[in-house]
Amino acid sequence: MPVRPTAALTPLLAVALAATALTACGTGSGSSPDTVKVSYKQSTDNSVKVMDTYLADMKEQFEQKHPGKKVEFVPIKAPDSEYYTKLQQMLRSPRTAPDLVYEDTFLINSDITSGYLRPLDAYLAKWPDWSRFMETAKAAAKGQDGKTYGVPDGTDTRGLWFDKRVFAKAGLPMDWQPKNWDDLLAAARTIKKKVPGVTPLNVYTGKPAGERSTMQGFEMLLYGTGDGSSDPLYDSATKKWFTAGQGFRDALSFVETVYKEKLGPDVSDALDPNFATTVNGELLPEGRLGIDLDGSWLPQAWLPGSGHEWPDWSRRLGLAHMPTQHGQAPGKVSMSGGWTWSIPAKAANPGLAFDFIRTMQTKDNARKWYLANSGIAVREDVAADPAYAGAQPGISFFTGLVAGTHYRPAYPAYPKVSTAVQEATESVTTGDRSVPEAASEYDSTLQDVTGGRVVEK
Repeated sequence: MPVRPTAALTPLLAVALAATALTACGTGSGSSPDTVKVSYKQSTDNSVKVMDTYLADMKEQFEQKHPGKKVEFVPIKAPDSEYYTKLQQMLRSPRTAPDLVYEDTFLINSDITSGYLRPLDAYLAKWPDWSRFMETAKAAAKGQDGKTYGVPDGTDTRGLWFDKRVFAKAGLPMDWQPKNWDDLLAAARTIKKKVPGVTPLNVYTGKPAGERSTMQGFEMLLYGTGDGSSDPLYDSATKKWFTAGQGFRDALSFVETVYKEKLGPDVSDALDPNFATTVNGELLPEGRLGIDLDGSWLPQAWLPGSGHEWPDWSRRLGLAHMPTQHGQAPGKVSMSGGWTWSIPAKAANPGLAFDFIRTMQTKDNARKWYLANSGIAVREDVAADPAYAGAQPGISFFTGLVAGTHYRPAYPAYPKVSTAVQEATESVTTGDRSVPEAASEYDSTLQDVTGGRVVEK
């Protein structure tokens, strides 16, 4: 989840990142026709090996099934804010492009427009399992040309995690469910007053958190400000982006309140690009965070072998849906995204890369990944499988949010719009700008990054 994935780079930074990419990937032009190079985001937390472990298993299966073929991993170990910049540097040249890459759906249209990815329709037409994938998940990997550029490996939803130990000390109910934003803030204020030393509420904010700030933080607020009938960021009728209306300002005001009243983490911590690792690995397990606005995938950090094993998490933590601003229908809010496996346009071995996708996305292997990654199934046959639905506490709760969830307007301009949102949230978090000033600055940036394709909200 990047901070500025498509922003212009300074010449010095571009050279440095290109050198990093060359070092990481070797030369694509010299690749063996029997080797598929797979690039993915490796966790910066050395104790979290969920993806590495899963891919090692897939490599073993693939090489057994395809004698003489090899899988070579090209991990990118970087904070969210740097992952896509480095990946895009690699995709620009056949010398550095891997054969298979892990793409966040929020950026895929930007990479499609840049010509970095290859359409997969010819492969998908011959793959019977493609019919098992949910249509909403398929749509997330489609370009504006109607072609499909990735195979999704799961989705996610978002809600409120709360610590029952903290709630007990604060006198808050174990079956807590806020009906509106005021209820949520009231609970945070109660925790601040009655449980000193605990951070009452975490809402991701600012540029260092990248898309986590936009999606887990701001958009979980923004998409709960209206009546849910239309997208508050993008007007599909005019194909233009909305300027900062009242809902946008109200969402900024909520963020401002959290940090002005010191209901959230220290600003310096909140603006640490690796703060999510601290939340998952320290604050929640140690009972030092009351409420966390976060995603369905958190348990992956606490499973056996993760490095942050926490067998009691399902007893210690409660779950509540994020309410709409005033409790108006539909009463709850969730955002969904997900990742896809995509084949670069300059891949040396695209056919072999798709064979590796097929290995990863059998029913059994897909279920294995959903459970390891605490993901939400995008294959209908897995979603209906009792072995999936009952495998882990919380899966039913987060799967139940899918029906009313929202998806970002993942058009080519979105990454830059997202960065503008992050800048706005950061400025009210630090107190550098008032809400009206931050909204005005957002409108100016929006004009620039969308080529003037804006409409008054």
